[in-house]
Amino acid sequence: MIRPRVVIVDDHAIFRAGVRAELEGAVDVVAEAGGVEDAVASIAGAEPDVVLLDVHMPGGGGVEVIRQVAATRPATRFLALSVSDAPEDVIAVVRAGARGYVTKTISGADLADAIRRVHEGDAVFSPRLAGFVLDAFAGALPPEVDRDDGLDQLTAREREVLRHIARGYLYKEIAQRLGISVKTVEAHVSAVLRKLQLSTRHELSRWAVQRRLVD
Repeated sequence: MIRPRVVIVDDHAIFRAGVRAELEGAVDVVAEAGGVEDAVASIAGAEPDVVLLDVHMPGGGGVEVIRQVAATRPATRFLALSVSDAPEDVIAVVRAGARGYVTKTISGADLADAIRRVHEGDAVFSPRLAGFVLDAFAGALPPEVDRDDGLDQLTAREREVLRHIARGYLYKEIAQRLGISVKTVEAHVSAVLRKLQLSTRHELSRWAVQRRLVD
């Protein structure tokens, strides 16, 4: 398995060191930065797959890093990692272009999984934060979307799994909540992707949001 190349951006050196230690062996940390200017330079030099980005830093924070990097490296993927779970912080960084937002209470294993998923094209959010994003962007979706388009192809359990995916839950969290195995969750997701002719979890989430399937 190819390990994602990651740049860690946070203004606390001790925290960066802890994250690097937690991710050792799961990803390749190719650079670190403690501020906006350093982050932009490090990203340009290291050319990472994913930037693990703090939201609040001197000089404009994570939003400013994304804005500056997007001008020259629009394909760079950002995953926000913050102590804040305030809706305004989540929405601001997602509007700027981040592919996900998780809080610093996340475990090392789950953080590595979130990085891999962002690298693969998914949008990743801590479960509580997913609702903020869905609420913020739902109003911008096209009103003509047919809510039932393809929905009748799904079983009741497949719809349950789809809703949990759209809320940002990991496979193992869905398995625990529904009382089924992780392999069964994976099988349901594969079936839903096939029936709806979609390719990624991100596309599944957007499909569910467009049809207002998530509370």
